[in-house]
Amino acid sequence: SIFAKSDTDLFNWFFAIFLMSPSRNGVAAKELQRHLGVTYKTAWRIAKQIRLLMQENDHMLFGEIEADETMIGGARHGKRGRGAEGKTVVLGTLQREGKMNMHVVENVRAATLLPHLQNNIAKGSDLLTDELKSYTKIAGIIGINHRTVNHSAKQYAKEDGTHTNTIESFWGQLKRSLSGTYHVVSPKYLPLYVSEFSFRWNHQNGAMHLFDLLLSRVELPRV
Repeated sequence: SIFAKSDTDLFNWFFAIFLMSPSRNGVAAKELQRHLGVTYKTAWRIAKQIRLLMQENDHMLFGEIEADETMIGGARHGKRGRGAEGKTVVLGTLQREGKMNMHVVENVRAATLLPHLQNNIAKGSDLLTDELKSYTKIAGIIGINHRTVNHSAKQYAKEDGTHTNTIESFWGQLKRSLSGTYHVVSPKYLPLYVSEFSFRWNHQNGAMHLFDLLLSRVELPRV
């Protein structure tokens, strides 16, 4: 149970779950602290435990799959993009009109990215990416069709529907939320925050649906 070793009243736990369900941009521990009347340490732990409920097994994706990676954290100045110092890489694979999978990875090498695509993309799917060579290698290994756009040449979409605009839009929302709500997220806990936002994407059926879904994942202690 996420309530294990907690002295916090269950009312506050359920209220915190309710507060974190509808928020598109997430809820900071400071905000939970104000709403619940608990210490910051307690509020932070409650939020962490609720994010554990948002973790999901990887979804099998099929059809048109957009794949892309983004860099989170690190220095605000200096080099940007792939290879920027101090940044953490997040890989995303997104089925159009379907689910998404998110993984924090060490780098963008083909050998690093391969397991996350090979195990979760169905045969016969189309992989849609930018010009990163790792994806070309991966598509060849998996044996799926690969369509690309060349962002370095300012090509962002093709007439056949090839683009990565959907997942790029998700990256924008993720980064605005991390910066605006949480300000700084350590690499250690970044996977939990990434899971939180991909969970909301995968269950876009309203705040009460998310609240009910999270409650269904709570194991109440046995009496």
